[in-house]
Amino acid sequence: MDQERLTLDSHLCFSLYACSRAIFRMYRPLLDELNLTYPQYLVLLVLWDRQESSIKELSHLLTLDSGTLTPMLKRMESSGLLVRSRSVDDERIVTVQITDKGRELQSRAECIPASLIESSGLELQQLGALNETIRTLMDSVENHR
Repeated sequence: MDQERLTLDSHLCFSLYACSRAIFRMYRPLLDELNLTYPQYLVLLVLWDRQESSIKELSHLLTLDSGTLTPMLKRMESSGLLVRSRSVDDERIVTVQITDKGRELQSRAECIPASLIESSGLELQQLGALNETIRTLMDSVENHR
């Protein structure tokens, strides 16, 4: 049994890592057409849903530290996809709001989830269940630390 646990195929972390890389490779040409990186796409997913978010909230939702997030948000602001502003009530809070240009990308990005569904060979219900299982695993591992 110990030897079996030491094989590459028996490691869930490798399976998740390899699957994630395969999905990124599938997403790459679609995101290139939008001139977006994958993390920028994730920011836009949040903003398409909420219209605005604090950097702290984005950091938590995307599990990215502010050192990674802030330069990316600056580039996105330079591209006209969003605007950053300080809260009037508390200058420490920086809010990010999507712009019209950022909203326009939403309809062009609708093909991205559909591409994953199509290439997965799984039914939508199966993908949803898999996603829920992975999120449960992630929560358990995060809470175990």
